[in-house]
Amino acid sequence: MNGQIRFLEKGTVTSPQGFQAGATFVGMKSPAPDKYDLGIVYSTRPCTCAGTFSRNEVRSFAIHITEEYVNKGNVRAVIANSGIANAVVGEPGRKDALEMARLAGVKLGIPQEQVGVLCTGLIGVELPMALIRAGVPRVELSEQGGHLFARAIMTTDTAPKEAAVAYSSGGRTITIGGVAKGSGMIHPDMATMLSVLATDAGVEAGFLRQALKKAVDRSFNMISVDGDTSTNDTVLLLANGAAGGAAIAASSPEAPLFQEALHEMCIYLAKAIVRDGEGASKIFEVRVEGARTEAEASIAARTITNSNLVRTAVHGNDPNWGRVVAALGRSGAKVEEAKLSFYVNDVCLMEAGLPVPFFKDAVVQLMRQPEVTFRVHLGLGEGTATAWGCNLSEGYVTFNSAYTT
Repeated sequence: MNGQIRFLEKGTVTSPQGFQAGATFVGMKSPAPDKYDLGIVYSTRPCTCAGTFSRNEVRSFAIHITEEYVNKGNVRAVIANSGIANAVVGEPGRKDALEMARLAGVKLGIPQEQVGVLCTGLIGVELPMALIRAGVPRVELSEQGGHLFARAIMTTDTAPKEAAVAYSSGGRTITIGGVAKGSGMIHPDMATMLSVLATDAGVEAGFLRQALKKAVDRSFNMISVDGDTSTNDTVLLLANGAAGGAAIAASSPEAPLFQEALHEMCIYLAKAIVRDGEGASKIFEVRVEGARTEAEASIAARTITNSNLVRTAVHGNDPNWGRVVAALGRSGAKVEEAKLSFYVNDVCLMEAGLPVPFFKDAVVQLMRQPEVTFRVHLGLGEGTATAWGCNLSEGYVTFNSAYTT
């Protein structure tokens, strides 16, 4: 990580200047102490905004509404619920998403077109709008409320996922904060389960969209828990300029530093999602090097992380590298066996297409660690990519065999 960028202690989406958040419990999830299921994030200043959204052909109406509002360019608040996805419920889903935006807008004193809507939970269930109408006025906003919002968007997550990074530039400090949720139905396509990012930098709208897409492609779009892309996947990035100074554009000298800070923020949250995968006890990283292009390296890395045979080998601490090579071969990336090398935690098991003798018990011991790294070198070019996955355990199967029962 660039030495100019630092992670903040107890960082969250409201760590940047000018952002507030809060949450309450209305009853969409089973009650428990410190449980929340409805939250709001709000910028006290106008924002530029950007978003990435699921490309699943079956999408929550919350996505349709939010994408429309983001494209208008001035979203400055987000209302989110957990427990119910507001997906595959027909016309009521559209009306309910619009009403959620309206309710938040009334509370905040802003037009509803400045409010994004996020929903997550069970598909095929209508939102309990009477509970939401009663709950929105109870949400108390504060600069410390990001921690509550992070809990409000959790479903099967075992812990909230939040962080913030900061760097200094031009006599001011720029902060990027964020929260995310996700534990199952994770194989993002243009986004992750849900994530809200905020920065007090002023950022030109075109560069903000470009920066978010690059960051998402290298973070959230490079993780997999189970190979399923959600109907509700959304990442939103709000920039309010509260830190002062000129707005950052693609041509600004500061642009690369802002991009790197955003990458670090998104990678942290993406890895937190994988680490909290349903039934997971370890995370593994796949680094693909020497591909013809970055796109081929990316598809190779994602295919390996999504292989159930690889994931079960990780679960069993089994250095069965043939599974990795087989997944690589079907990925669509160009592979020449005679140029292929493979490493587990920097221990070479295959070089120039041939197996290398290794002490199996030692590699098994390496694979017992909570984080394992697979490195594949294709020897064909300069393309590189990194992806992250988690082990496939008995716990995942047991949990998802009775998800609604």
